[in-house]
Amino acid sequence: MSLNKLISEFIEKAREEDDNLFPFIANKKMFNQDRDAIYYSGPYWDDQEIEAIFYSVLKGKWLSAGEDVNRFEKKFSKKFNFEHSVMVNSGSSANLVLIAALKKYFGWQDGDEIIVSCVGFPTTINPILQNNLKPVFVDINWDDLNWNLDELEKKIGPKTRAVFSSPVLGNAYDYQRLLDICKSKKIEVIADNCDSLGSKWEGKYLTDYAVASSCSFYPAHHITTIEGGMVSSNTQEIVDLARSFAWWGRACHCVGKQNLLANGVCGKRFDKWIEGYDETVDHKYLFTNIGYNLKPTNLQGAVGVVQLTKFDEVHEMRRNNKERLDSIFQRIGGLRLLEELPQAETSWFGVPLVCKDKAHKRSLVKYLEENKIQTRNYFAGNILMHPAYIEIDDYKQYPVANEVMDRVFFVGCSPTITNEMINYIELVVDKFISISRKSN
Repeated sequence: MSLNKLISEFIEKAREEDDNLFPFIANKKMFNQDRDAIYYSGPYWDDQEIEAIFYSVLKGKWLSAGEDVNRFEKKFSKKFNFEHSVMVNSGSSANLVLIAALKKYFGWQDGDEIIVSCVGFPTTINPILQNNLKPVFVDINWDDLNWNLDELEKKIGPKTRAVFSSPVLGNAYDYQRLLDICKSKKIEVIADNCDSLGSKWEGKYLTDYAVASSCSFYPAHHITTIEGGMVSSNTQEIVDLARSFAWWGRACHCVGKQNLLANGVCGKRFDKWIEGYDETVDHKYLFTNIGYNLKPTNLQGAVGVVQLTKFDEVHEMRRNNKERLDSIFQRIGGLRLLEELPQAETSWFGVPLVCKDKAHKRSLVKYLEENKIQTRNYFAGNILMHPAYIEIDDYKQYPVANEVMDRVFFVGCSPTITNEMINYIELVVDKFISISRKSN
């Protein structure tokens, strides 16, 4: 009997003993509206991912990043039109080594500027600061809740080197205008694609337009490897630099079985690598960058390979769930929904809901949460209002972002949200409408 068959039979026998195995796999359960919460997202897994974990641990030659990770990197690159990718332990780590790699590749100097939205997630901004660059903030607009491109263009100055694009909830803005601005000003487009995997503009992935991009495989995201992230680019040197920063700063970039080659892929593993030192040095212990250890485990790569086979299904289910949930929430008076632009195909991370005022948001969020329907803020809202960032810039200069804190939140559209769950959400929304009418 094959090992895969033995693993599958073990899982089935374990399930016979305990019918609550893998409770984090919400999509495989029978939904009970009196008992179960509806989480905004979660891992869209089945036994295939569990079997891949077992097989990787039992048969893999590496526990840390090895052949399975390398295989995932190659398959991810092929799926999303990249020449090169390196996997790391989180999307936040991906952003950290991405910015470090770009700074070194382009020769950016301390104090050079990168433009970012002030609405989003902190680890789009943190790597800019951590690499001694300066984030320049842009407010958002109400139409799509993405950064205001008029303001972005005005913020470009002599020290601007790039824009770090991070469409919140995956919703693409007018990408062509951004590209035109960046081309005319001779600055780079970097893509924080952690919420936007699969989103397109005019038939091409958003990352097709960027010099390099990051992605996250956190459990709430489009695909998950438990934790994990990826840096990708069509420029090999950028990815090699990112790999070096993620692998202690070492110069060697052998991966998987390449590590077993007597002289590595460079063909001169033992050579006089250090200037002024007249003896041979093992290239595996040559350090050319001040790096970190941000490597993933090998089993995460094995899970990633399985998850990639489900991506197209995940993409369609997210879009379908968004459409159906829009049709439900649009019944609520004073609530505005967001639609994608005609040139876009959004792989929605969530369903953004714009309330008429803060009291409206407060009452709707409270009612949904009381009925076990998970909600989330529009991430940080204006990040500059938060204690860690309040000294960086004046949050009062970004009025739309401030209003987001009062009026915007989102619910999930993950494929883990089943038809039965959406039916329950519809019942809850209809009850909210009924209660609101009686109170008025």
